[in-house]
Amino acid sequence: MGNTKYRFNKKSLQFEEVKITFKMRLVKLLHVMLTAMVFTAIVVFIAFSFFDSPKEKMLKREIAQYELQYTILNERLDMVAKVLENLQERDDNIYRVIFEAEPIADALREAGYGGVDRYARLEGYKNSEIVIAVTKKIDNITSRMVVQSQSFDDVYEMAINKHEMLAHIPAIQPIDNKKLTRIASGFGYRIHPILKRRMFHDGMDFTAPTGTNIYATGAGTVIEAKKSLHGYGNIVVIDHGYGYQTLYAHLSKLGVRVGQKVVRGQILGKVGNTGLSAGPHLHYEVHKDGKKVNPVYYFYNDLTPEEYEKVIEISSRYNQALS
Repeated sequence: MGNTKYRFNKKSLQFEEVKITFKMRLVKLLHVMLTAMVFTAIVVFIAFSFFDSPKEKMLKREIAQYELQYTILNERLDMVAKVLENLQERDDNIYRVIFEAEPIADALREAGYGGVDRYARLEGYKNSEIVIAVTKKIDNITSRMVVQSQSFDDVYEMAINKHEMLAHIPAIQPIDNKKLTRIASGFGYRIHPILKRRMFHDGMDFTAPTGTNIYATGAGTVIEAKKSLHGYGNIVVIDHGYGYQTLYAHLSKLGVRVGQKVVRGQILGKVGNTGLSAGPHLHYEVHKDGKKVNPVYYFYNDLTPEEYEKVIEISSRYNQALS
């Protein structure tokens, strides 16, 4: 009786019993369910939008920690890059200078990893920028370390061969001449003795009596020993290796042959006046990597500092060359 429903009929002014059909029950049920679903959806939306689950909180803490670690790693990589840069500078400006080796080209040191899509897999994430930056730094440092390691291997080999290299590099005067005023002309522009005009003199002239001994300034192999009545006259050319060659001109007598091995201080021939020459003397040249350089910088083995300064002063005078 308590579950019976009534409604008031305005026409008959009486209460009439409401007969609840299955359809009405179904509609009511669906209404309740729909309301519950909407309410649930709202609650879930609010919960997921404004409140984190324990798992989400844990993941966010982990992500924040990863961001911090990437930032720290990025800073540490900057420090490593500076240390590596210092090693590279010392390698190019100290170690390789000592062994007279060319510095490593910047293009080779900075050569990176190839492929435009190398970092594509790291894109599209919230922290892609810092992850890609750190990865690029690691790749760059790794590449530079490989080059530097190979360079140190080369320097190590050069250090092992240092004694042999020092024996080959020109390092003494080609004539045993302690009276340094006898250096007639040095490297640079001079007046040609025959043509009487200003020309570049690419060697040094040592005046000495005909027949004075001429010495090899470093160990090497004779690659040219020929007689001539023109230009440099009778000449000897030695290949010392390591990019060095020396030329001895106007000789009166040759004391070596092509292909012969010589050591520093060995007699190559005698001073003369052959070729285009204004008097008995030795014209001496030093070539480094195919370029003629000032020989005065290669007399350091048998001169005192005072004598060496005197040689530089005499050789720099603007005077007449003898050849």
